[in-house]
Amino acid sequence: MMRYLMLGALLGLLLAVPPLLTLAATVLAAVLAQPVLVAFALGLAAGLRTRRLRRWAR
Repeated sequence: MMRYLMLGALLGLLLAVPPLLTLAATVLAAVLAQPVLVAFALGLAAGLRTRRLRRWAR
């Protein structure tokens, strides 16, 4: 629930102040233009979502 409130606040701020929307789009395009950063972020996200084994299977 809190996630949706924060997302709504962010979207409201971006719509209320148009230059911030342009700045956010520029930064997002610059980050997505670098494949190394995108691959690192995807690997980090996949690593956080995997379940860790608590002990070794015998």
